Amino acid sequence: MTAAAGQVPPETAQQAVGYPALFVLVALGALVPVIPTGALVSTAAVVAFHQESLPFAVLLVFAVSALAAFTGDLALYWLGRRGVRSRGGSRWLEALRGRATPERLEQAQAKLDEHGVLVLVVSRLVPAGRIPVMLACLLAELPLHRFARGDGPACLAWAAAYGLIGILGGSLFSEPWKGVALAVGLALLISAGPAVWRRIGPGGAGPGRG
Repeated sequence: MTAAAGQVPPETAQQAVGYPALFVLVALGALVPVIPTGALVSTAAVVAFHQESLPFAVLLVFAVSALAAFTGDLALYWLGRRGVRSRGGSRWLEALRGRATPERLEQAQAKLDEHGVLVLVVSRLVPAGRIPVMLACLLAELPLHRFARGDGPACLAWAAAYGLIGILGGSLFSEPWKGVALAVGLALLISAGPAVWRRIGPGGAGPGRG
């Protein structure tokens, strides 16, 4: 039976809502570190993998995620630059300082001096690596256009990495929810693993330390 005239197919309706929502959430996640954007991209890739419009749907998830991450990063960098230029600073700059330990900031500054904006690509792929490198760029007073030149490829690589995690989850299971569960688990493990290891591993502030 054919769909009634004027009726929107369910997949089209999901796309009309899903892609704008994905863009907004990923962009906000770049500004506010409470949204697990990697897991969000992987989940969207799983859902896209099971749609009839494959591979177009997966490519659209990749494009939307990369553009959203790039938009969020530029917004955060612009806000941070306002704080650097202001005598009194800004809450955005202070928030960035609070999320980067002195040791990681020093490492980021050394890598920025050595490799330039190319270090942004690696920083986006390394968990908890984005903020120290962004702060190092701010303190070096790197112009916005130079930051954007390095951050564009970084966001493309980041979206591709988490999108591939979603494709892996989608290809292993016929039921989308199982692929989503695997993709979210992997994405969260990648994001949280290094922080957990630093806390409980050798030299960390594990139980009984400190």
